[in-house]
Amino acid sequence: MIIKKFQGKTELEAVNNAKAELGENVVIMHVRQTKPKGLFSFLRRKVYEVSAAVEEEQDTNYGKIAEAVSAIREVVPKEPEYTPYKAPAKPVIEEPPVKAPVENIPSNNIEEKLESLHTLLEKQLVKEEPESIKKDDSKNTDFFKLIYNTLIDNEVDEKYVNNIIDGAASLNKPNATIDYILANIYQKMILKFGKTSVIKEGTNGPKIVFFVGTTGVGKTTTIAKIASKLSLNDKKKVTLLTTDTYRIAAAEQLRTYANILENPFRVIYTTDELVAALKDFSTSDFILIDTAGHSQNNENQKNGMKQFLDCVDESYEKEVYLVLSATTKYRDLISVCDTYSEFTKYKIIFTKLDETSTLGNIYNVRLHTGAEMSYVTCGQNVPDDIEEFSPQSTVKQLLGGK
Repeated sequence: MIIKKFQGKTELEAVNNAKAELGENVVIMHVRQTKPKGLFSFLRRKVYEVSAAVEEEQDTNYGKIAEAVSAIREVVPKEPEYTPYKAPAKPVIEEPPVKAPVENIPSNNIEEKLESLHTLLEKQLVKEEPESIKKDDSKNTDFFKLIYNTLIDNEVDEKYVNNIIDGAASLNKPNATIDYILANIYQKMILKFGKTSVIKEGTNGPKIVFFVGTTGVGKTTTIAKIASKLSLNDKKKVTLLTTDTYRIAAAEQLRTYANILENPFRVIYTTDELVAALKDFSTSDFILIDTAGHSQNNENQKNGMKQFLDCVDESYEKEVYLVLSATTKYRDLISVCDTYSEFTKYKIIFTKLDETSTLGNIYNVRLHTGAEMSYVTCGQNVPDDIEEFSPQSTVKQLLGGK
């Protein structure tokens, strides 16, 4: 992992400087505005400073994991491995062991991001240690156990927790501090989330955006929130369509939002009607399409969804957003993701974050699907209760922060 600081007159200039040197896949870890120092500092402008990180090519062998780490894994019993319903074999994002980063990584900027995370972790409830751990005098054994239990309690899949602990164990050198190891765990998990991808305007004609997912995850309300921000904040021309002809209430709800926003609205019954609507509203900046929620196990409804997605001409810029509820069980989330992966590429929106106390499934789904994270919602208020996904705040909560 390479971590460097870059400066610019604006935040955008600093980020562009980072991308110019480290590449487009750079992850911004921290942004701050620095005050000039020294004589006549009041005459000089403030500058923006960003800390940026990017993965290096990594070693594949780093030796045997510490015995303390092996003992940790005995604390929580393993669950039987789950085979998704009718899911195709999918590549899982690899979790290669990591090199020990350069010693100056835990800089003031990283410490600012972590805030009092170290202290918060120490306050978490620690389960009684088995004899194998009590006999281990490794100075960081209790810390590894605490990280392990905290991630498990946040419902991060055990195989991903083991990979995180493995990477941390490779840094457990004689002079390694807990703060140093914690900072590396934090940074590594952020890099796994990658860059957040949100809806942007098309380069030629309207951007066609489908919202798909099972019943009850909040697709219609999420569309209303996004349409409000695009219309009111960004002053864009937005058209709302719905192919959900199963639930009259859902269509009427979206119609109501469209009337309030003064956006065009139409109910679509067939693929031919969708093709015609795309032509009729070709002067729009965005065409947002609500779809019928259905079970991932219903083959007829799945085929109907595929037909709507496939009927959009390749001349249009099209995106698909899979809307998932943070309250859904992990196995069901994986089944839904695998079902939609069979016939479309998608980005992910998580809803109902206010209705759960654990966020591990967000990390699990990201690593299982490899799909880009987009938005999260945390309430019913339109348009306020939606924001771009933040890897930093999510990882902080997964590690026990608030």
